[in-house]
Amino acid sequence: ASSFKLPESIDRGLNILAKLGIDLRGCESIGTEACLQETKELLSGYTYDEILNTKRMTDPTMIMAKKFLGKLGTGMLQVMPKSVPHVTHRIIQLSLSHGMSPVSPMGFVYFGSHLAKLGDIHGGYHYVKLARSLLDKVSRENAGQVICFGTQVVAYVEPLQAVLGYYHEGFAAAVASGNVFLAGSIAMIRSTQSFFAGENLQAVREGYAKAIKLFAERNQAILIVQTQYHQQTVLKLMGAHEKSKHVSEGHAILATNKTVMLVHHYQRMYTSFIFRSYEGAKDSIENYLACIVDGGAILFLAHAFHAFYIGLVSFWLDRESTEEQGWYKRGERSKLALKKWTQSSQWTFEN
Repeated sequence: ASSFKLPESIDRGLNILAKLGIDLRGCESIGTEACLQETKELLSGYTYDEILNTKRMTDPTMIMAKKFLGKLGTGMLQVMPKSVPHVTHRIIQLSLSHGMSPVSPMGFVYFGSHLAKLGDIHGGYHYVKLARSLLDKVSRENAGQVICFGTQVVAYVEPLQAVLGYYHEGFAAAVASGNVFLAGSIAMIRSTQSFFAGENLQAVREGYAKAIKLFAERNQAILIVQTQYHQQTVLKLMGAHEKSKHVSEGHAILATNKTVMLVHHYQRMYTSFIFRSYEGAKDSIENYLACIVDGGAILFLAHAFHAFYIGLVSFWLDRESTEEQGWYKRGERSKLALKKWTQSSQWTFEN
């Protein structure tokens, strides 16, 4: 199904899970932090080794339910990110009570990302490593997804240049499992992180082109449009005049999808700053800040990239502006966020 129809697909998934005895409707009312605290308390009764050696799941109904939970979590990341911690809790809960399945590592990698997003980088890193260990203990069926999301957290601890290699492993696992959507996502994420790691622009351009091709094979319109905004930035920096192929749903997606809006405004802000367009940078950063929301509980390295350039552009606007508009304070907030991340990885955040 087209990614533009994700809400409809998620609704069907929720209905199927309810029939299997797992009702997630209205779960957002509990709140992300309360949900994560509940998961923490659940896990506090188990050691690392006990989790690794938990029995295998044999109940066919529960196996099917966990498969739907895994698919649901992936879809919700794009359009309902605040609901993902509740899916995570159910996956972990079922894993500990009914046994491990190929979906279990996904639950633990999501949980690690949730903790890291709330500021517990080392706690999140612990559960990411546990998820990687579970791949070898239980099943590597979802290795691509576990590596993709886990590497986002790992990048806050290990040097960025070293982390990039993990994406090759994740991409190979996604291709081996026939998950073209995931393979495209990994190609897009790796290209973005390679860009900030200082990789050759032509190589980054080719990475984005590969991602768009893979998304097109599965009609993933949202991700095609999102990737094209990244790609256009690279083309501008290269001085190329090539334009991305138009996606029919592009304008509707930009108008309704918060993630795509943020990417669009951020990329425009970045290029406006690089080419010293004061009005373009000011307009874009204002639009970015106006539509930014608490993007759920998944930590991406892009959060750090955005914080850095939002801070840098804010300080520049403050210096160029003739009026007090609060840009200096905005820049200071970004500076504090980066300083906090420096405690987990000096290499990445001080260099």
